[in-house]
Amino acid sequence: MMGAPASAHLDLDAYLRRIGYAGNLRPSRMTLDALHLAHATHIPFENLDILLGRPIRLDLASVQAKLVTGGRGGYCFEQNLLFATVLRELGFAVTQLAARVRLGTNATDAVRPRTHMTLLVDVDGARWLADVGFGASGLLLPMPFGNGQEARQFAWTYRVVLDAGAWVLRSRAGEWWEDLYAFTQEPQHPVDYEVANHYTSTHPSSRFTQVLTVQRLAPDVRRILRNREYSEDRGTVVARRTLADDDEVLEVLANTFGLRFPAGTRFRYREDAS
Repeated sequence: MMGAPASAHLDLDAYLRRIGYAGNLRPSRMTLDALHLAHATHIPFENLDILLGRPIRLDLASVQAKLVTGGRGGYCFEQNLLFATVLRELGFAVTQLAARVRLGTNATDAVRPRTHMTLLVDVDGARWLADVGFGASGLLLPMPFGNGQEARQFAWTYRVVLDAGAWVLRSRAGEWWEDLYAFTQEPQHPVDYEVANHYTSTHPSSRFTQVLTVQRLAPDVRRILRNREYSEDRGTVVARRTLADDDEVLEVLANTFGLRFPAGTRFRYREDAS
């Protein structure tokens, strides 16, 4: 179960092979950066099991079987639970938090529930926001926490600022800053994520039950599939195309995202949702 010691179940060697990492494992800022980048660029963000009617399980054995040995991706709870377990195994101090997603909202929107998991990591005398589970808009590297400074990550720029009592992760969108999510420093318990995960994976109003979402980061491009709309965002140029049918969706999943499903697999998404 999630509350058990990480060493009881974690196959660290298998995880490191999954993310293609063979570097230093000493708990340091350099190691944190390298692991974060390797994880974010090797394990896709995706909600495909939800659209196949399968439950999203958050015990470590299930998460590891899916994301590591199964070669699949997952969404925030799965991704960051796995990453937090690995970091603790290596000796990092990790605090698990919950955030309210603001991406895609405006001033007239109601406050969203805390349905995103993010992490604070203390290492080398400093605190960092680490998050490998926010998809294509998310971080490639950890962010310095508490000083509001801008951080350039390849073609994208972020900062973490205090706003009305909450910390907000923002990304630069041209001349403007766009809120990604807001959070406090209150540590979360496994049951908090179980409740949030149940909502995001089963509620008819959740985007994850309506829209096929697969996203993968690289230093030079964000690859995104929403239903049958595929795009590649390179920071200044975005190329888009519409896939012909569900069979081409399976081809793109396999060839672009490394996610292979049997021929004829069909995902239950809403055609009119995006």
